[in-house]
Amino acid sequence: MRDRKLYFLTFLALAMSAVHHIDHIIRGNAVGWPLIEQVNAFTFSLAIYPVIATGLVLYHLGRVGPGFWACLSGGGALFVAAIHLGPQAVEPPTMILDHYHEPAVGVLAFGWLIAFIAVLVVTFGYELRQWLRQRRASSTTGEHRVGTG
Repeated sequence: MRDRKLYFLTFLALAMSAVHHIDHIIRGNAVGWPLIEQVNAFTFSLAIYPVIATGLVLYHLGRVGPGFWACLSGGGALFVAAIHLGPQAVEPPTMILDHYHEPAVGVLAFGWLIAFIAVLVVTFGYELRQWLRQRRASSTTGEHRVGTG
């Protein structure tokens, strides 16, 4: 049986990502291919959906484990935070806050972004803990299963 909490956190992050992408589309800024011809961070971030789908299949088959998910969630948190909040942010908070006619909607969208990053960080922490626990257990038994890292 696979880890239900890991599945829950993965699907929660997936849903939050989808809503954030929809927010980009509603705002009409910082969108890229396939909606417009420009390739940008939006375009690259869409790659997460097939990666998650593939990861879910491989996780179900026992070919990847919490280490895979920790790398994906941790990398996702860093990517989203750097794009939106970092010193070199290409899509800074003003691109969210200032593009809605109602300021409260911009604040809600920005709050969603912060919550999304927080979910990715919490998910990373949980998966990292599970991965380290798995590695400790396999090192004490002398067992190492390929593909479960």
